[in-house]
Amino acid sequence: MNILFRIALIFSRLPLKMLYLFSDLIFFVLYYVVGYRKKVVLQNLKNSFPDKPAHEIRIIHKDFFKNFSDYLVETFKSFTISSNELRVRMQHINQDVFRDAKNEGQNVILLAGHVFNWEWLTALAKIIPQENSFPVYRKVQSSFWEEKMKSIRNRFGNQSLEAREVIRHIFRNPNDGNSVYMFVADQTPHYSEVTYGLNFLNQKTPAFVGYDKLSTRMELAFIYCDMKKVGRGYYQVNYYRIYPESERFQEYEVVKQFHKLLENTIDRRPDNYLWSHRRWKYQSAIKIMDEDHEQRPIGNE
Repeated sequence: MNILFRIALIFSRLPLKMLYLFSDLIFFVLYYVVGYRKKVVLQNLKNSFPDKPAHEIRIIHKDFFKNFSDYLVETFKSFTISSNELRVRMQHINQDVFRDAKNEGQNVILLAGHVFNWEWLTALAKIIPQENSFPVYRKVQSSFWEEKMKSIRNRFGNQSLEAREVIRHIFRNPNDGNSVYMFVADQTPHYSEVTYGLNFLNQKTPAFVGYDKLSTRMELAFIYCDMKKVGRGYYQVNYYRIYPESERFQEYEVVKQFHKLLENTIDRRPDNYLWSHRRWKYQSAIKIMDEDHEQRPIGNE
């Protein structure tokens, strides 16, 4: 493992222009040789966009694998990329929402989806006014690579938290506007953890509700990350505050708003979403199903 990691570090020091040559090779192998999860991706796309013609689905399918290959080499680059380079490559728009939350004395719950490249969001800690930034992650099977991925996320002053620890940490940490918790919030709960589902991308979808439960118990600022790939190796993130429809958030209101906003992001560039993930494998475990699926414009204010 150590040898592999040393190779990864050497690999990550190459300029991205050169790394994208490897990405092209990875794409060729994954798409044309190995066929990595091609059936899973294709079925997810067909189920999510039943009205799209077959030729458009095929284009999205192929473009996804190109973007996925870019994501892989960009993740390796994350081991050594500088904050200055990330500021050029990841443009953060509407940072006022972070200043507003700090002035209001409310900690931030940052909600992102698996839209490329969510790993580069961790550099946000360098530019927001909050002193503490906590990326939330789920454990991987290899303890060695878990530590290495944590080292990526803990660069730029972050303090990674495992998903099972984060709720307790939020309640114990002062709610003073000085902390940001970064959730990639469209993870698939384990079968035993599924309690709530909604209609997301035309499918019954199990959803995590931990961050939603916080909304009814604490005065927190919920912020959505609208990620957009504007060029190879260049991204733009627009931040939007999620507000309650009435004076206070109701149960499941935040999780519903998040998924509707994420749908809007995916609809604009579906090839930038992580379709290789088996997102819908635990549909039968849903105990509460919300059928409301009215589209909501980004930036509900």
